Amino acid sequence: MKVLTLNTHSWLESQPLEKLQHLADHIMKEDYALIALQEVNQRIDSLPTISTHNFHPTEDQLTIHEDNFAHLLVLLLKEQDCHYHWSWTYNHIGYSTYHEGVALLSKQPIQPQAFVISEEKDPSDYRRRVLLIGQTKLGDKNITALSCHYSWWSETGGFAYEWKQTETALQDHISPLLIMGDFNNPASAKQTGHALVLNSSLHLQDSFLLADETTGEHTVEKAIDGWGENQEKLRIDYIFTSKTLSVSSYQIVFDGKTTPVISDHFGVSAIIQ
Repeated sequence: MKVLTLNTHSWLESQPLEKLQHLADHIMKEDYALIALQEVNQRIDSLPTISTHNFHPTEDQLTIHEDNFAHLLVLLLKEQDCHYHWSWTYNHIGYSTYHEGVALLSKQPIQPQAFVISEEKDPSDYRRRVLLIGQTKLGDKNITALSCHYSWWSETGGFAYEWKQTETALQDHISPLLIMGDFNNPASAKQTGHALVLNSSLHLQDSFLLADETTGEHTVEKAIDGWGENQEKLRIDYIFTSKTLSVSSYQIVFDGKTTPVISDHFGVSAIIQ
């Protein structure tokens, strides 16, 4: 089954509606079973939506607005008779303008939970981070899927703290894990976030290292928001899985090669069994 993760940088790109359509077209073509999206934004001052399609709210759900990026994506897909269940949770205020959050889209119904993992709890603080955990299915297999957007590496706070909270949130999980998103920790930086995940009590594996076939590797190739001094190719967006799952294919998408660039991050696609 195909899965996708992408930091969408939504409404902050030029020609955002065209890029939203590119994303919808790609999803319809590839028929993904499960999708994790980050930086899924809605304007603070936009109007609440009257209705949603196949939306599954969290316990303390923030109201979905008309311009919520995931909401509009699901509606575009619905117009082409391509139906997804979805959930969205709110991380923090972005650029003093947006409710910024993370989303999950699944072909199967989702039982969602939002879990604050950062030391910062105030949504006005950009360092506030929330996991979106969804109990759903990948084909006929029960799965615990996560859409994540973590902080940068710190041994005492930031990513290290947030990952410890992630382990706590998932300590009683039963079904296999599929943890996808923007980790803000390069695989090339030894003994930092990537190593912490692979040495975790959750017994995870990196789809890039595991896949039988790989196309591309890096998800950032220039200076972007949060990496303003970067001049390197970085792999900071990941698909981690439980060791009970196998990965036959890993591919970088939306990199300007076979698919157009639609964000300041490239996406990661994988085939999971």
